[in-house]
Amino acid sequence: MNGIKDLGLGFSKASTRLHFFSLLLALGSFVWGYNVGVLASVLAHPGFRETIPDYGPYRRGLITAIYYLGTWLSYVFFSRPATDLLGRRYAAMVGMSVLCVGQALQAAASGSVALSMVISGRVVSGLGTGIVSTSVPLYQSEIAPAQQRGRLVVLNHVGFVAGLASGFWVGYAITFWNDSHGYLSGWRLSVSLSFIPALFFFVGLPFLYESPRWLVEHGRPDEALKALQFYREGSFTPSQIQSELTDIKRNVSAYQATGLKKWTSLFTNPSLFSRLWRAALLHFMAQMCGATAMKYYLPELFRVLGLSPRVSLLAGGIESTLKIGCTVLEMFVIDKVGRRVTLAVGAGIMAFALLINGALPLAYPNNTNRASDYTCVVFIFIYSLGYSMGFGPAAWVYGSEIFPTAARARGLSFAASGGAVGSIIVSQLWPIGIAELGSKIYFFFMAVNLACVPIIFLLYPETKGRPLEDMEVLFGGYEGGTLSTTSLLLADDREDGNGEDEENEILGRPLLGDGRGMAR
Repeated sequence: MNGIKDLGLGFSKASTRLHFFSLLLALGSFVWGYNVGVLASVLAHPGFRETIPDYGPYRRGLITAIYYLGTWLSYVFFSRPATDLLGRRYAAMVGMSVLCVGQALQAAASGSVALSMVISGRVVSGLGTGIVSTSVPLYQSEIAPAQQRGRLVVLNHVGFVAGLASGFWVGYAITFWNDSHGYLSGWRLSVSLSFIPALFFFVGLPFLYESPRWLVEHGRPDEALKALQFYREGSFTPSQIQSELTDIKRNVSAYQATGLKKWTSLFTNPSLFSRLWRAALLHFMAQMCGATAMKYYLPELFRVLGLSPRVSLLAGGIESTLKIGCTVLEMFVIDKVGRRVTLAVGAGIMAFALLINGALPLAYPNNTNRASDYTCVVFIFIYSLGYSMGFGPAAWVYGSEIFPTAARARGLSFAASGGAVGSIIVSQLWPIGIAELGSKIYFFFMAVNLACVPIIFLLYPETKGRPLEDMEVLFGGYEGGTLSTTSLLLADDREDGNGEDEENEILGRPLLGDGRGMAR
């Protein structure tokens, strides 16, 4: 059977379409990342600091953290209804519209209400980001074949880090606009530039087919078949496409027959709750590892190490650009070594980098040793390598694939709220911790990363290579751990010599069985 031969790096019509449209969707994450990256330079811009009355560490922390209050509210109350009722595409468009309104409020902040406008804009942007950041990986996960799913969802994070890098480079460029107009308007322009990629996102999204799984759930199987044919042409035979559609129908029907349609089922149903707490904890750990601080306060961390404000922004741009390459590398690794290995290795790298950044400033305080300071800069870059090949993309991959179709939007939204809580904690803790404890604050985040490694291997079953309809085999569920037709076809294809024995083993053995066992 050769219908699945193009699941690797082949250039079939399906593979080309999947990668192109996943890149288009990644523009949504690009805008999200840009807004994160550019804020780091905005917070350091003298014109912005003059605009905000009584600007200091506490208000800086408030401006940063309040954004995540918006994302948390969106994850809990708005993103699930939007993605389930409107579909993944139109939910993303609504989220982007809300996000742009928030950016406009921030760019227009002035006078005595400047702080209120910035805070309101940050909350509104957070609301929009919550919808975009869940609908995009949901769509990517639901259109991707099992063997490419990790790679395609990682494209979402590629978009994020590309936006992050662009935000830093724009912030660096704005420092050269140092006349009176640049002083007053430079930071406003940098915030407003996010409207350009948002426009391309709006224009491109209507040309996509809706997620076939969402279409089946809403009683539109004929349209779902057309969408599957569009995204599988040249990689799968017609019979395999029909088998995948049958699996989706069976999965949706079985879930609907249970009556578990209320949001409370995520907490009352053992199978769904076992997925929810794992995904939520993973998103929480992904922020408690220190990533939020590295994104928002990076220029200030570089300045503490003796770099000038302009060079700090330059270093931030270089660091964020390197993240793009690391995340692209992760695209080709995550479906081969699996989610758990990338998460654990990434956490280990980050822990070691944080150890160096905590210890060297204690050994050589007050920038008395330039070699020590430059070593810390290098290990901040190494920290970014660990995050970009671990928690950064993998948390979204894992959370977007483990829930059944009818609960996927709801599950990922609640899970992502765990990340929002972590971001609120870190964005408040870091600036105060640096001010009060200095480099000792790094040891706290080092300990968090070290604790993550055994948690990942003990509590998280591997999901690589497994169709979405087969997650019940890992977590238990209403189908009793029965493999889907797609899995059987994949296993049969590997028996014919077209796959790897390791992947065949993963598809063939249940890890959690009925939900009572654990991964070996």
